Amino acid sequence: MSTTKYAELGAFLRSRRERIRPEDVGLVAGPRRRVAGLRRDEVALLAGASVDYYSELERGAGSQPSEQMLAALARALRLTADEHDHLFHLAGRPVPVSGGPAAHVHPGMTDLLTRMTSTPAQVITDLHVTLAQNALAVALLGDHSRFQGPDASFVRRWFTDPRARALYPEEEHATQSRAFVADVRAAVARRPARDAEARSLVADLRARSPEFAELWEQHDVAVRRADRKRLVHPVLGLLDVNCLHLFSEDGRQRLLWFTPAVGTDTADKLELLAVVGTQELVGERD
Repeated sequence: MSTTKYAELGAFLRSRRERIRPEDVGLVAGPRRRVAGLRRDEVALLAGASVDYYSELERGAGSQPSEQMLAALARALRLTADEHDHLFHLAGRPVPVSGGPAAHVHPGMTDLLTRMTSTPAQVITDLHVTLAQNALAVALLGDHSRFQGPDASFVRRWFTDPRARALYPEEEHATQSRAFVADVRAAVARRPARDAEARSLVADLRARSPEFAELWEQHDVAVRRADRKRLVHPVLGLLDVNCLHLFSEDGRQRLLWFTPAVGTDTADKLELLAVVGTQELVGERD
């Protein structure tokens, strides 16, 4: 990346940082604050970067940021779709496809996710690619940011990697498979006929998973809007939860959040999530 582009990238990041108030992103301003917007260390915290690394970006120095880091910065700075794409152009990276893990997340969904501090929540696409998670969702489901390319879709992992099924009790795997396929069929129909991401996902799964191929031929369709689920956590055991969905206007993204089912001991277990954290999570979670 050229020196000029580095300087423009730094100036753009600084301008976006200075326009955001701490309370806009769930931070406490404090009585002795000397800047109107966010501090560099606060942006670094929100994006999961080191303060030194982010400071170098604003100075127009350092290495070219990855797509994952750019996506994290876009979410931290509440960038619009146009600003998100501009950030990638300045960094010399191709603008991510709409459904990929580095895709733009609507600032409104990011704001809601930030404010959900007492319940697991995450933003996913209609093809079940995780775009953002809060800390409790990572503790409950695992860190999905490590999955890239085709494996970023949990539906693909569900039908191609047995580890993905550890989240649900074995006796419920068939039910979940049917629900995933019906939901994906609805998503594919909403997208343009030549949508490369959707066509590739379906073609790959029909070729690799006899189970998916058989279910796909049944033509069942049902958008997942709310589910009562049983999840298997490696430390807390079986959890009975309600999984609720909030959709974007175009239906391409949804905010999921998990609440304890009434009449179960799951509320007490979910309170332990913040204590358990991610220290003992192993294997695939979703």
